[in-house]
Amino acid sequence: MSLADKFNLLNEFNILRIICALFFIPHIIAKFTVPQALQFYVDVGFKPPAFWMYLAGAIECVLTVFLLFDIYTQFVGIIAFIHLTVAAAATYKLTKSWIWVIGGIEFCVFWAICCLVVAMHAWHTLG
Repeated sequence: MSLADKFNLLNEFNILRIICALFFIPHIIAKFTVPQALQFYVDVGFKPPAFWMYLAGAIECVLTVFLLFDIYTQFVGIIAFIHLTVAAAATYKLTKSWIWVIGGIEFCVFWAICCLVVAMHAWHTLG
């Protein structure tokens, strides 16, 4: 598949894959610029919190690039699903809330499912 095909916005799965990738960018930026981001890792109980925060940021950088450029998407989509499921579980541990606008897990769960759909589509198109 050519690079033009990977960014063909008339293909609905390209749009979903690209959105799944680009939504990681604010999370990456926040991990390195927002002081409260580290406090989340402290409050949830990750030890050492800075290591886990930077590891999550590094994983998100890789996920962003690989999803954006459709590289090993069948595997990366599953890893993104797992990563976001862990994020949702950690958030739920802290907030005990579903509703996204009050700090709940709704958005993470939706995004995780979208990444899983991207992975499933990538597996399907291999065969």
